[in-house]
Amino acid sequence: MESAVTLTAPSTESTAPGSAILRRQRVRESAARTYARSFPIVPVRAHGMTVEGADGRRYLDCLAGAGTLALGHNHPVVLGAIRRTLDSGAPLHLLDLATAEKDDFTTALLESLPAEFAARARVHFCGPAGTDAVEAALKLMQTATGRRSALAFTGGYHGMTAGALAVTGNVAVKEPLPTGGEVVRLPYPYAYRCPFGVGGEAAHRLAAVYTERLLDDPAGGVVRPAAMILEAVQGEGGVVPAPDDWLREMRRITAERGIPLIVDEVQTGVGRTGAMWAVEHSGIVPDAMVLSKAIGGSLPLAVVVYREEFDGWRPGAHTGTFRGNTLAMAAGAATLRYVAANGLVARAEQVGRFLAAELTALQSRLPVIGEVRGRGLMLGVELVDATAEPDACGARPADPALALRVREACLARGLIVELGGRHDAVLRLLPPLTITDEQARAVVDRLADAIAAAAERTTGDYTAGDRTTGDRTTIAGVTR
Repeated sequence: MESAVTLTAPSTESTAPGSAILRRQRVRESAARTYARSFPIVPVRAHGMTVEGADGRRYLDCLAGAGTLALGHNHPVVLGAIRRTLDSGAPLHLLDLATAEKDDFTTALLESLPAEFAARARVHFCGPAGTDAVEAALKLMQTATGRRSALAFTGGYHGMTAGALAVTGNVAVKEPLPTGGEVVRLPYPYAYRCPFGVGGEAAHRLAAVYTERLLDDPAGGVVRPAAMILEAVQGEGGVVPAPDDWLREMRRITAERGIPLIVDEVQTGVGRTGAMWAVEHSGIVPDAMVLSKAIGGSLPLAVVVYREEFDGWRPGAHTGTFRGNTLAMAAGAATLRYVAANGLVARAEQVGRFLAAELTALQSRLPVIGEVRGRGLMLGVELVDATAEPDACGARPADPALALRVREACLARGLIVELGGRHDAVLRLLPPLTITDEQARAVVDRLADAIAAAAERTTGDYTAGDRTTGDRTTIAGVTR
């Protein structure tokens, strides 16, 4: 079992190993770089959930390539698939020509999807990133329906290319650019910060009623759209899970009005939420699913899977040079099968439930934790100003400055976590599905210690040391 508890003080010397690389990166690379700003480290080795920097420090990685690394870093199953492909002499890139590797990946993918959806599905291989798959899905539905506009949601994130950015909710990245298309923005059911100011179950009922009445209002200003696109769990939007009843309502509303429903499973897919695909929690059958990240087994791959009746494209209607990534297909097929065969979907649900319970229990001692939410191993901890008055729903103002300090404190304690949410005040946890019991406990301990230190508050009878001693029970009876 790999170690989960190595802690060493961060190096502050300008001559530390890797410092020259960091300096050159600052000079040479775009000002748009993001993770490099948050984590000024130079990883040199990685295995499972552990990343080692050039200075010898080890970190537990709760970012995992923004959810790309379902099996963690350099999993032997993934490396084996890559090596076998390389040793076979298979062509590494063939655009969209048929290969044995593509055929095998397509088979593994369709076998992993809900049967009702897969039975009548077509697969389109796109460029290497999820944003390209979103573009493809929108274009597909525009072609099929002859319509142009789209329905999207507050808090949604679908990528940074023009069409994907148009359906993304983040105002800061949209403001400097011209619109990428006509989009009607609908309220996403975010109970903690309810758009209607009511919270609870009433929030998602109101969101559904509002959507239906707006679409049926002849003076509502909504031209019949080409598609609705949504996330079953908003990731960048702050790890906000959609209630299953609301998702079923969105499926009913779109089906009754002939509006194709696209579900963006770029981050939620491949077991991340405690189901192989997040749509399985609600049982809905979308018209299209957008997939990327973990489906490539850590390598670039993106696809759209859609119902065959929408396959009205002409040859070349949507292309992408790197849609024939042979190594990604081999690694992806191996990953999909390993996740299914080794119970990692159930494991994600079990460990996610443990982490959520442990983090929620910290709220009484760390009142800066406003809410802990998520599904499976896709979790968010929203940090708030505990001294401020709560709003009508009981939510206090977000505290992005505190979140920045917590992220830094986590890194100093050997834990990599990223921020998200409406105000960048949500700590996002996306550990690999292979996380061990020991690592899960270490994540809780380090995160709790970092929050307490950053908030500069007393934590009652709690200390990180208290939680690393005493009786140890496994999570759902399983230690991996």
